[in-house]
Amino acid sequence: MHIDLPEKRYYGIGEVAKAFGVNASLIRFWEKEFDALKPKKNAKGNRKFTPEDIKNLQLIFHLVKERGFTLEGAKIHLKENRKKTLDNFEIIAKLERIKAELTKIKEQL
Repeated sequence: MHIDLPEKRYYGIGEVAKAFGVNASLIRFWEKEFDALKPKKNAKGNRKFTPEDIKNLQLIFHLVKERGFTLEGAKIHLKENRKKTLDNFEIIAKLERIKAELTKIKEQL
């Protein structure tokens, strides 16, 4: 899944939820369920997601929404195969970006 977020240090929960096409409540729920998600909070309690948090969120989204893992299954998979899963996910993400770019070039022709 390719998400369209500008390059920034921190992202608000609203823009993250919009980029993933989910409700903010789902992002908050996943934050409680997965140890890999640790957004910073300001004095008001607003969550600020770093690019590293976004990568973790993409991986969780891929496992749960795209591959159909249960939450428990995704947690176990992340703990046991984190490095391998992350490498595979990054390769898939690069290939999807290349495909999108090629499709864009094809449409321009």
